[in-house]
Amino acid sequence: MPEIISRQGRALSRLVYLLIAAGAFVLDQVTKGVVERRIPPFETIPVIPHFFNLTMTKNPGAAFGLFADSPAAWKTVFLVLVSALLIAAVVGVVWRSRKLDWHSGVGLSLILGGAISNLLDRIRFGRVVDFIDLYVRSYHWYTFNLADTAIVIGAVLLICRVLFAERNTPAQES
Repeated sequence: MPEIISRQGRALSRLVYLLIAAGAFVLDQVTKGVVERRIPPFETIPVIPHFFNLTMTKNPGAAFGLFADSPAAWKTVFLVLVSALLIAAVVGVVWRSRKLDWHSGVGLSLILGGAISNLLDRIRFGRVVDFIDLYVRSYHWYTFNLADTAIVIGAVLLICRVLFAERNTPAQES
């Protein structure tokens, strides 16, 4: 009987993680669509003066503008393959784990949803839409989107899990 309850609990937690990934995916796709329809390329719309603008850019490269200026024909194929391999790794970890703690499950779900959304855009369009422009004075961070945000938050949750995990020592176990 406990094994049945354990399997049901695992299935429920996987469903919750799947819903989180789907939420990140849908929110990113919707916001990218709205930005593409409503903001002309490179137009700047101040949201919080001297800190946060909306600006629509089309990024053919990877995170932080990597490969964006590369004319190499293999660039998009390479980025799609790397993204697909990373997504397969995340799915494998989630599927094979008997029990994921909250930080790990939510972190992996956010990474999965964001990565799938950006991957879909790369496959369909050969680029992603970025629109969040954060800056302080003349320093601008690379423009990014909600998929990137989900991936970073997911990675931070995983890092926190690793850094702050309780370590069982022989003295604690007795």
